[in-house]
Amino acid sequence: MLSSNMWKRSLIQNKRLLHSTVPVKHELTRIENGVQVMTVRDALNLALQEELDRDPDVFLMGEEVAQYNGAYKISRGLLDKFGPKRIVDTPITEMGFTGLCVGAAFSGLKPVCEFMTFNFAMQSIDHIINSAAKSFYMSGGKMPVNITFRGPNGAAAGVAAQHSQDYAPWYSAIPGLKVVSPFSAEDSKALLKAAIRDPNPVVFLENELLYGESFPITDEQLSPDYILPIGKAKIEREGKDVSVISHSRNLIFCLEAAKIVKEKHGVDVEVVNLRSIKPLDLDTIFASIKKTHHAITVEAGFPQCGVGSEICAQVMESEAFDYLDAPIERVTGCEVPTPYAKTLEDFAFPDTPTVVRGIEKVLSLGEFA
Repeated sequence: MLSSNMWKRSLIQNKRLLHSTVPVKHELTRIENGVQVMTVRDALNLALQEELDRDPDVFLMGEEVAQYNGAYKISRGLLDKFGPKRIVDTPITEMGFTGLCVGAAFSGLKPVCEFMTFNFAMQSIDHIINSAAKSFYMSGGKMPVNITFRGPNGAAAGVAAQHSQDYAPWYSAIPGLKVVSPFSAEDSKALLKAAIRDPNPVVFLENELLYGESFPITDEQLSPDYILPIGKAKIEREGKDVSVISHSRNLIFCLEAAKIVKEKHGVDVEVVNLRSIKPLDLDTIFASIKKTHHAITVEAGFPQCGVGSEICAQVMESEAFDYLDAPIERVTGCEVPTPYAKTLEDFAFPDTPTVVRGIEKVLSLGEFA
């Protein structure tokens, strides 16, 4: 066994080695088939760099964000560029460092609080809800809480029941919180910048399986001045026959399903990327439904009290309901703790064939005719 002093020296040497061998620069974009693309990981990294550069009150705090360059390498290179006072490693104590971040926001700083997964934020949910979300209201508007809670949300692959919850519906139920769920590199970069600048607490729900995905990105979107408004959805695919409304990684399945039903049935699908869960862009949702007269919602969360449930209720209570030619169909994760076994996990969440069946059901096609 190592003595206490030997262990400390070994730890310091390992940290220095790790720190010194990390490359500061990395390729942000590349060309694929003549199109400039960027990964979601690089988009998030660039957004953090730009906002740390822009505003000295911004800092990043969380587990492994500094010397290890982030559990998912979102923060790689930032310690070298901004130093340990602004890129702050923490012990494994979510409740502790979340409280520190909220207190810093009370003092006028603009912390970015990273959770290794939002499942671990369960340890600090009291600070997120009772401290961050409610303080602006309870202080009579005198205490804005400019804080961004970010990290991967929902299931990854083989991480089992306690690491796979989708918290989009949870946080969207809380007054005082804004909830963002990006899909593409453009979404990730521009909405993270918007979240950091927003004077309200923002819960920024990323997807681990999207980090390595590449998306087209323009020079305009790469500009440090380019941001997207929180609360505005995007039509990812124009269509006239059915509205498919989703967010985050599930949009991949929706876009794939749209191509399949176009070839199979001649159906023209409109795909709506919510981008923001709270506030919901109801105007875009209603306008799409009024055009297509059919709708399905797609999410990886549990069926009860989900994002799709809220959309259904909002449509029911609006004039858009009069335009529906069939009930809205919900595609969700299963009502079961996420299984560890891959074969069972595959059954627990939506995929492209599931979305195809949802479209066929709402339009009375195929086996549903």
